[in-house]
Amino acid sequence: MIGIFRQKNPANALILLFYALVLKFPLFVHPVVPVLHPADNYLYRVILRGLDSVIHSIPIGYSVLTFLLLVSQAILLNRISNHHKVLPKPNFLPGMSYILITSLLPDWGHFSAPLLINMVMIWVWYRMMELYNSHRPGTAIFNIGVWIGIVSLLYIPAVAFLLLMLSALLTMRPFRIREWFVGLLGFTFPYYFLFLILYLTGSWKWADIVPSIKFAVPAFPATIWITLGIVWLVIPFIVGGIFVQKNLSKFLIQIRKSWSLLLLFLMVSIVIILISRVTSYENWILMAVPLAAFHAAAFYFPSKTLAPNILHWLIVGYILAMNYFI
Repeated sequence: MIGIFRQKNPANALILLFYALVLKFPLFVHPVVPVLHPADNYLYRVILRGLDSVIHSIPIGYSVLTFLLLVSQAILLNRISNHHKVLPKPNFLPGMSYILITSLLPDWGHFSAPLLINMVMIWVWYRMMELYNSHRPGTAIFNIGVWIGIVSLLYIPAVAFLLLMLSALLTMRPFRIREWFVGLLGFTFPYYFLFLILYLTGSWKWADIVPSIKFAVPAFPATIWITLGIVWLVIPFIVGGIFVQKNLSKFLIQIRKSWSLLLLFLMVSIVIILISRVTSYENWILMAVPLAAFHAAAFYFPSKTLAPNILHWLIVGYILAMNYFI
């Protein structure tokens, strides 16, 4: 399987879809209706009310929507990774890794605000990488700020992605205070429209909009299966990180900065988990994008495919056992 996804073959897109159906078929067997959490912000609540009016709280409808989102995110991540040559040769490993990772924890198959945020943040990561050679950085930085403002309206702790934007400016651009102000102005832009709409409609409730941030310890794994899922997230990440570090000198400087950006992405995602008052693991899916890139590196760089194949099939075996036999 690793050998197939190491190649950039148009037919691999169909294989990736079949791969996703096998690993995520339990989504359709045990569908779940979304549950609102205290950290879910105004925009996500509006989206969920709109979906409820169409789907009428039918669980299978949310399962289909979740599956389509996950597959779309995997394809988008794969396309962007190949476009920016995050790995030396084009392949389907980032997309495969994203599907694999998002099957490790059952909560990552639920429709949620963090799941929607991942779609936006994959695009934001792409725009951040483009900053290195951008001839019109002001527009790009403003747009990045706008999108981060939007994700914070979906999920309150996502306001921490402001740290990622500022880190990206430090990493990808020479320091210019004007660009920082442009990014911060972009972040506030969605709030201007929201405040205006709420004021005109008489729905103004300050307490429902202003973020209330408190640090909390993440939920302790309740079962051995959750613990094993976390272990399978960490091991390929460490292996991939070692291979990236060993090959870093062979990359162009923009690619090196892109990997640094992925590591910063992961660190900010962990911060968001710490400031989320959620007892489930739904918000942990924010780590899936950077983790997928490092997992892809763990499968890509070894010269012999035996070890990556063993690692891959061990993870697949765990997922199948958890979803079909437990």
